Amino acid sequence: MAKRIDVKDLNLYYGKFHAVDRVTLSVPPRNVTAFIGPSGCGKSTVLRSLNRMHEVIPGARAEGKVQLDGEDIYASTVDPVSVRRTIGMVFQRPNPFPTMSIRDNVVAGLKLAGVKERKRLDDVAERALRGANLWAEVKDRLNKPGGGLSGGQQQRLCIARAIAVQPDVLLMDEPCSALDPISTLAIEDLITELKKDYTIVIVTHNMQQAARVSDQTGFFNLSGVGQPGRLIELDDTEKIFSNPSEKATEDYISGRFG
Repeated sequence: MAKRIDVKDLNLYYGKFHAVDRVTLSVPPRNVTAFIGPSGCGKSTVLRSLNRMHEVIPGARAEGKVQLDGEDIYASTVDPVSVRRTIGMVFQRPNPFPTMSIRDNVVAGLKLAGVKERKRLDDVAERALRGANLWAEVKDRLNKPGGGLSGGQQQRLCIARAIAVQPDVLLMDEPCSALDPISTLAIEDLITELKKDYTIVIVTHNMQQAARVSDQTGFFNLSGVGQPGRLIELDDTEKIFSNPSEKATEDYISGRFG
């Protein structure tokens, strides 16, 4: 069940360094939101804060609110591990477990949660691989190592692994940056399919990709050298790319800086 994300006055730190300043935004369910902006402006930091991966880094911390359908994921009573099951993540470089079979890669999260029944694991593996548009390519070699797949297939395998545990939200941190154009197109088509069932937030350096796959786009920028990153504006993708409200957004999109 796709869920809504609401972020309010989010400040993110690495030790004493203030990395991101007062971000407020909302992501509706079954929607793709893209974060764009120059390197080092806090896009990936904000993305990682949405499932509490930010705090895995020693000294990193978050202040403010991140709510999933009204529940504060940073509340003291909330278990970060359960947050990461509910809000899945796909990283920049495909990271399958290389020696583990394709099937076991997909169901690794379920096995970790204690699921042992063979038929259920097989059913979930097939459902997730079909969901990731990978089943037809791998159904005859499910017991072969995941590391033997091409880069694009490995990334779809990682997406299958993320959706196998049936999260409500999928976060994608530059999921196509290490892929060739054909694999990139396959992932973009997949994102469009997945948004029927999931709320998706994607960080991308590729503005054409943001324009193709997202419903709304947020532009991040640095407020100055050594200063924290800020969300400059968030709006419908069509408006951001055709008639942004802020001059900084227009300058970035038109290539005048960044």
